[in-house]
Amino acid sequence: MDISLHPSAIVDDGAQIGEGSRVWHFAHVCAGARIGCGVSLGQNVFVGNRVTIGDRCKIQNNVSVYDGVTLEAGVFCGPSVVFTNVHNPRALIERKTEYKDTLVKHGASLGANCTIICGVTIGEYAFVGAGAVVTRDVAPFALMVGTPARQTGWMSAFGERLDLPLSGKAECVCPHTGDSYVLRDGRVLRSAAPA
Repeated sequence: MDISLHPSAIVDDGAQIGEGSRVWHFAHVCAGARIGCGVSLGQNVFVGNRVTIGDRCKIQNNVSVYDGVTLEAGVFCGPSVVFTNVHNPRALIERKTEYKDTLVKHGASLGANCTIICGVTIGEYAFVGAGAVVTRDVAPFALMVGTPARQTGWMSAFGERLDLPLSGKAECVCPHTGDSYVLRDGRVLRSAAPA
């Protein structure tokens, strides 16, 4: 298999890791994990059994991706991002049958030290700022900051803030790509620039 695996990393038998992926120092990938191609798992990353990570995701140091988390292709997880999988954990009460699934959609970015409370869906190309605490679903292209996270704007697929209001009707063009963005009914839609 064409992957780069640091000698200190542990990959349990049965884990699937796609071509061109890199697993760095002290990472641990459990047997049931499904990891795509071209993925980077930084130092001290943990990937649980019931986890799917899409192609070309980047997971920075000290991130634990617990059971029930799905990252679609191209997701960025900054250093020390926190995922949860139980709403009301107790050390003395077993709640493994109560895990809530979390979905992070294509191209989304999760900033350093943000926390994603289980059971939410984070939309395509959404951007969660450093240290934010996400407690509810996030719309595609939304910029979320604070504790609890609240929307303060919109982001392009390129990763730049869009010149759009939070609500109403508006349009703009990304100066980097030429893609068009249209805001209608509290949602942003993208049209790729002609080739």
